[in-house]
Amino acid sequence: MPRFAVLVMTLLPVPALALETDRGAVTVTPVVTGLDEPWGVAELPDGSLLVTERDGRLVHVSSGQARAVDGVPRVAAQGQGGLLDITLARDFATSRTVFLTYSKPQGRGSGTALAAAEFTRDGAGLENLRDLFESARGGSTGRHFGSRVVEAPDGTLYTTIGDRGDRPSAQDRSNHNGAIVRVNRDGTVPADNPFVGQDGIQPHIWSYGHRNPQGAGLDARGTLWTAEHGARGGDEVNRVRKGANFGWPVISYGVHYSGATIGEGTSQDGMEQPAFYWDPSMAPSGLMVYQGDMFPEWRGSMFVGSLKFSYISRLDVEGSAVREVEQIEGDETLRVRDIVEAPDGSILFISVGNGTVYRMTR
Repeated sequence: MPRFAVLVMTLLPVPALALETDRGAVTVTPVVTGLDEPWGVAELPDGSLLVTERDGRLVHVSSGQARAVDGVPRVAAQGQGGLLDITLARDFATSRTVFLTYSKPQGRGSGTALAAAEFTRDGAGLENLRDLFESARGGSTGRHFGSRVVEAPDGTLYTTIGDRGDRPSAQDRSNHNGAIVRVNRDGTVPADNPFVGQDGIQPHIWSYGHRNPQGAGLDARGTLWTAEHGARGGDEVNRVRKGANFGWPVISYGVHYSGATIGEGTSQDGMEQPAFYWDPSMAPSGLMVYQGDMFPEWRGSMFVGSLKFSYISRLDVEGSAVREVEQIEGDETLRVRDIVEAPDGSILFISVGNGTVYRMTR
C-alpha cells in the first residue's frame, strides 16, 4: 500500500474572515487546514482542489474531505526540493491531464523535472505518469529548484529552474540551471525555441540568467511574467522574452549575504533589466495576473506572495512597467507560497505558515 494512501481528513466548517485592501474589505475563507508544507494548488472544474505538499504527497480536497492521491512520482524531499507545483491542462475537462514539477533523484543529487499524468475520475490517483522534461544533472544541493509550470496559449509548457546554488551556472547554457525551459506537451523540444541547433546549448532553454524563479504566470496577452528570489535585496519581477539573458549573477540589485557586491553592478549590455524589484527582499513565491470578473477593479493587476514578510503584493502593470501599489496582509497571509485565480474569479492562496489554503471572495 502506498504510504500516503491511508490519509483521510474530514474538514470542519471554519468561519470566514475579513481582510482589508485598498479597494475595501474582502472575505477570506479557509478551504483546507492542517497541511504539511503545501506548495502548489489547482482547482478542478467540479470545485474540488489538488494541493501538493513538499514531502511528496498530493492531496485531493472534495466534499469536506482531504484524501491523499496515489501514483505521484518519487521525489527527493531535501532542502527546498520535493513535490512542488501543479497545473491543470487547459483541456483538463476532457483529458484529465495534470502537470507536476518536482525534484527528481539523480544519483547523489537531484534536478527539476516536469511530469504529466491523468487524474482518475474517482479521485483516487494518477495514471500514465510520465516525465516530459528532466534537467541535466546540475546540482547536489537542496536549493533553488525554481519549479513553476505554466501552459502557454499555444499548448507549450514553461518550467522555471533556479541556479541550484551554483551562481555561475546560470550563465552556462550547456546545463539548465537558472533557465526557463519550454517543451511541447509530449516532452519534445519546440522547433522555434531560440537555441535549437546551436552546439553546446540545451535546446529546451527559452531564457536564462535567472536566480530562483518561484512565481510564474501569464497576462491576458499571453506574456510570461516571473517573480524571482534575489540574494540580499534585489528580488525581481521579470517580463520574460524569448532568448533573453536576465543577468544573474553578472548583474543584480542585491548584494551577497556577506554584504559583498554581486557581479559587475546593476546593468550590462545584452542583459535584461527587471520590470520591478524589491529591496529589502520579500522572498517572492507564486505569481498571478488577475483576469477574472469577481474583482473587476483588480483586472490586470499582478499578485505575488511574500514568504519573508507574509503579505500579498499587488502590482499595477502598464506595458513593461510594473509598480507595487499595495501589500495585502493579515493573519491569513503568513508565508504565502502560491496564489492562483480560480475559475469563478475568486483567488486561492497558500499560507505555508498556517498550513492552509484560503479562498478570497467579494
